[in-house]
Amino acid sequence: MHQNTAPITTIKTASSPQQTVMRKVSRRLLGFLFLCFVLSFLDRINIGFAGLTMMGDLGLSGTQFGMATTLFYIAYIACGIPSNMALAKVGARKWIGSLMIAWGLASTATLFATDASSLYLLRILVGITEAGFLPGVLLYLTFWFPAAYRARANALFMIAMPFTAGFGSALSGLILGLDGVWGLHGWQWLFLLEGMPSVIMGFMVFCYLNDTPQQARWLSREDKQHLQNALAADTPPSNRTTGDGPGSLLREMLSPTVLMFSLVYFCLVNTLAMIAVWTPLIIKSISAADSSNSTIGFLAMIPQVCTIIGMVVWGLHSDRSQERKWHLVLPMLMAAAGWMFAAYAGNPMVQLCGICMAATGSYTAMSIFWTTPDQALTFKARAIGIAVINAFGNTGSALNPLVVGWLKDLTQSFTAGILYAAVLLVIGALLTFMLPLPSPASVPKHAQKL
Repeated sequence: MHQNTAPITTIKTASSPQQTVMRKVSRRLLGFLFLCFVLSFLDRINIGFAGLTMMGDLGLSGTQFGMATTLFYIAYIACGIPSNMALAKVGARKWIGSLMIAWGLASTATLFATDASSLYLLRILVGITEAGFLPGVLLYLTFWFPAAYRARANALFMIAMPFTAGFGSALSGLILGLDGVWGLHGWQWLFLLEGMPSVIMGFMVFCYLNDTPQQARWLSREDKQHLQNALAADTPPSNRTTGDGPGSLLREMLSPTVLMFSLVYFCLVNTLAMIAVWTPLIIKSISAADSSNSTIGFLAMIPQVCTIIGMVVWGLHSDRSQERKWHLVLPMLMAAAGWMFAAYAGNPMVQLCGICMAATGSYTAMSIFWTTPDQALTFKARAIGIAVINAFGNTGSALNPLVVGWLKDLTQSFTAGILYAAVLLVIGALLTFMLPLPSPASVPKHAQKL
């Protein structure tokens, strides 16, 4: 595989109609995909809040609770690549819609868990059905958004993660208050009320999405041509003509470049899993002993509000400067520093500020990260390559809950687990300098003014 370090092509200098079509695409797709991702991420992380009462009701240890999330991610990793291959074959509309219906039903069924074994089985089902959504949408966005717009598009889509973690924290805390209604525990209501909306949204996907710009009736013929020209300009000629055979695709996916992207994402995803699964319990551990679940839910919203602002501002700044490397490294180091404050500050307010730094830095880094892998892959390898990077990186999501749960049981504190996440962030930041990312110096001056 050749390592493509060609400059990112920009469409800023394009004619006004090309600017207009990008606004149409953004309005049509980003809001809808954002809502889909909100439901996806909510069904992924609500087990973190369910754990506030589920662990006691089912008699689960910290290690057992962490294992449930680990098994979710093992299934998620195993099914991510074949799921993206299916999406490339049958189209985003049919595949994403089907996935949403399936994982909504599986997540809702978690209310029937009675012990560790049944919880493990149900979380595996959620992992299998949800596996293809995020890598599938990341691939889908490359069909619609030229590289010069990708950081802000990714940010506007991926703010669903901190938005859901914040809004979902408050919502989940309130739903837990339904404990005892109609004979159901609060965590059972949680899975019921947060799982079924995905089923409904899945049916809406069938009616709303188009697989490619050429199928979009809401774009004029001229709009489609402008968009096609901008997307074609993103891919250097050498990248359009390689990767035609199975052997070349395999070599490309197992190349040092793809493996390096995967390692960086592994280091980053560990801290994302830390935030998604353990933040409610970490905040509970640093809060007053009599803090209610609702109070913890609203406190857990604060880091997510900071994250939403950071992702939008930093993504826009990265697109304007067309710089990716430092826009990835700096937030990762900021997140590592935040975890250190959370672990060692001693003052609850400073610790909460540390969690804010960790959440803002890690999610911001993730949105910048996903602007880069497709630039190092041929078009034909993109579908599987993105899934490979996502799958390998998400082994961090599988490993983190188990490691942190074990360290929590061993030390009776989250400090060791937090330190584990911080160290991996520093390692990931150092590895980023080895990625084949374009530099602002290689981008035309007019592109840097985007």
